[in-house]
Amino acid sequence: MTSTKPILLWDLDGTLADTAPDLTNTMNVLLQRHGRPTVPIERVRHLVGGGARLLMERGFKETGEPASEALLDQLFQEFLVHYGDHVADHSEVWPGLRDQLDRLQEMGIPMAVCTNKVEELSHKALAALDLAKYFPVVIGGDTLPVKKPDPEHLLAAVRQLGGSPDNTIMVGDSDPDIDSARAAGIASICVSFGYARVPVADLKPTRIIDHFDDFPAALKQLLPNAFAAL
Repeated sequence: MTSTKPILLWDLDGTLADTAPDLTNTMNVLLQRHGRPTVPIERVRHLVGGGARLLMERGFKETGEPASEALLDQLFQEFLVHYGDHVADHSEVWPGLRDQLDRLQEMGIPMAVCTNKVEELSHKALAALDLAKYFPVVIGGDTLPVKKPDPEHLLAAVRQLGGSPDNTIMVGDSDPDIDSARAAGIASICVSFGYARVPVADLKPTRIIDHFDDFPAALKQLLPNAFAAL
């Protein structure tokens, strides 16, 4: 039998934390290593969302000729090494988030991270940001044969937490999050301050919030019985 408790699924980059400074640093180190100019952080925020390999693919397109498949394979491995050593040098949890997670944990709400960041780096980032304690389940970009926007990325986490899609909410910041939630039949909350490449309203999430202070009200609107105590 599935749990009657609601399930919350969370994206990592741009949703739980502002990780762009460290992603930008690694990306620019590799771009310079391969003779390319750097990309400003304001631009990198809109390149994040599909994992490290796609980030480097976008970075090369931003700075000149696209990288070959062989070079992208090499860049991906180089990215894992450098970023693994600098995963949270300058990253910060978004304002107001930690209080929300504490309250949800006190309520016994099962939560998971569903991210296209590789699983090993996801665990490193969560630990460095002191967020690992909230998330017993982490589905990374390499955990399964598929990743977001494939709905199975989210549904696998729901099954591990013993829930069901109709009692689950996905919290994200960009199209892979909202598209995968929609495909899985899961409600979504999109933060407006993340790394979306288009206006978040265009993604058509179920709800949009501009600050984590607005999060309890959004939860109550989506699952009023479960979150009446917030």
